[in-house]
Amino acid sequence: MAFDLPTLRSASYAILALFSLIVFGLTIGRINYTNHLPRGDPLNRGRDFYDPDIVELLVTSMMSMAWAGYVIFTIYRRVENNLVSTFRGELVGLFIIWMFWIVGTAIATTMWGSLGFCQEFEPCRVLSAIVAFAWLCWLLVSFNFAVSLTFILANGALLEPLHGQWVPTAPGQGDQYVERNQSRPVSAAAAV
Repeated sequence: MAFDLPTLRSASYAILALFSLIVFGLTIGRINYTNHLPRGDPLNRGRDFYDPDIVELLVTSMMSMAWAGYVIFTIYRRVENNLVSTFRGELVGLFIIWMFWIVGTAIATTMWGSLGFCQEFEPCRVLSAIVAFAWLCWLLVSFNFAVSLTFILANGALLEPLHGQWVPTAPGQGDQYVERNQSRPVSAAAAV
């Protein structure tokens, strides 16, 4: 049974997009709540406010959804015509998103990491869910980074197209591309 790396990567990016969408929705809900506090709410003495870390997680989730969509599209359509469609571009993009997730998630965990005492209130449950899904997103970005880095190191593919559907050959023979739904490589000239 052949191992299908592009399918694994597309699936992990799709899960990242889904979890980022959940963080996006939860952060929108939190911003809506803190900007429209009901009268008598004990939070911030009933005065409206916003959490800067929630806004950072909101922006990070949007970046992750956009990046995941771009990478899935690039893998599926075998885009090869720009700098970002290489493994190097993927690593740079993943590193930037990884930094955003780790900073936002670390701050959120520091502020709201132990809210077990107030889980009967919806705002506490929302914050706990934000922290949990933010860590899951960070974990998926780390996984995608590790898989791509492993592929790069194993195949010397730093400047190759990030769709990963090529097979390096002996020097002088040129790289070969693997056609979708085929197990044997096709020469690069025939793949075009």
